[in-house]
Amino acid sequence: MTTFNKFFAAALLITAGLCANNRAAAQTSGPLFNEIAHADSLQFDAFNSRNLDKLMNYFDNSLELYQDNTGVRNFDQTKEAFGRLFKMDYVLTRKLVAGTMEVYPIKDYGAIETGHHTFSHIENGQLQSATFKFMQIWQKKDGVWRVTREITYGH
Repeated sequence: MTTFNKFFAAALLITAGLCANNRAAAQTSGPLFNEIAHADSLQFDAFNSRNLDKLMNYFDNSLELYQDNTGVRNFDQTKEAFGRLFKMDYVLTRKLVAGTMEVYPIKDYGAIETGHHTFSHIENGQLQSATFKFMQIWQKKDGVWRVTREITYGH
């Protein structure tokens, strides 16, 4: 191996090590995690109680919601879809799967929340439930957390 190749290989190893050390670690505790966990719980308390206006306060007007089985929706389309869902004969509830939530800070913006959640309802006397993956992009503006982007998948 030439001196240049040895130097290049060493530089690659050092760079890889620096990049690995600077990689943002998932937060599963701490102040930011606690803020997002609290916002998530309030958001889905509103969902579980079918309070459409309160629920929509957790979404920014610029919302883009991506769902693998329904496509892409904006704020108004999302509100309309939730409104239809809340008129169903059954009550759909959401529960965050314990231990799956991770939070990643977004510099000068907010945070990324990832995790798994289970949706359940009783239909024809039978419990129906399924667990899906999700990601929410939270923006903190004027001290208020709102979701600007959401991705839900695995349906």
